[in-house]
Amino acid sequence: MLKEAYDRIVRNSIITNTFILINIIVFMVLEIRGSTLDTEYMLNNGAAVSLLIVDYGQYYRLFTSMFLHFGVEHIFNNMLVLFFLGDNLERAIGHIKFIIIYLLSGLGASILSCAFNYIRGEVVVSAGASGAIFGVIGALFYVVLINKGRLENVTIKRLGAMIVFSLYLGFTEASIDNAAHIGGGICGILIAIVLYRKKKASCCFDDDIIQ
Repeated sequence: MLKEAYDRIVRNSIITNTFILINIIVFMVLEIRGSTLDTEYMLNNGAAVSLLIVDYGQYYRLFTSMFLHFGVEHIFNNMLVLFFLGDNLERAIGHIKFIIIYLLSGLGASILSCAFNYIRGEVVVSAGASGAIFGVIGALFYVVLINKGRLENVTIKRLGAMIVFSLYLGFTEASIDNAAHIGGGICGILIAIVLYRKKKASCCFDDDIIQ
């Protein structure tokens, strides 16, 4: 029983747990050195702002911003979602493909957010793993969908309701980067379409029974 729990939570979800650990370590280091609620401090440590990315070529911010969070509540909420949904996707799609989905979705989310803010002429300092996490959610949505609406304890109805609720919060809360959420979700779905193949059911027959 304990071995099965260990395999499910630790060994079979090693990449999910690693990403969670990296985010927590980065947050703790930054919090010790300053305040993650300080916008200027976060900007100096790799947060994204479209003006610096597009006009000054600081493209690294598209990546570094994925591992930064504004305060304890921000990182707690993101890591909680990643913990409960990331392991389902990782077991279904595999470690390497999970890494690809997480990182490319995060980058896609950052790019769309950057383009959206730049076109609107708004100077917005953004950071967080939510774009990558929405990529995980989008990929999981596709995987659950082609598995007849259920994968382990995840159903298409619950996942769909979660997506709708999260996007609703994004449209009603000014501090939430909905462009990143939408970009990450779309990237996750598209990458999952390319990478995921439903496992074929295997059947075993007893030679003594088959005539």
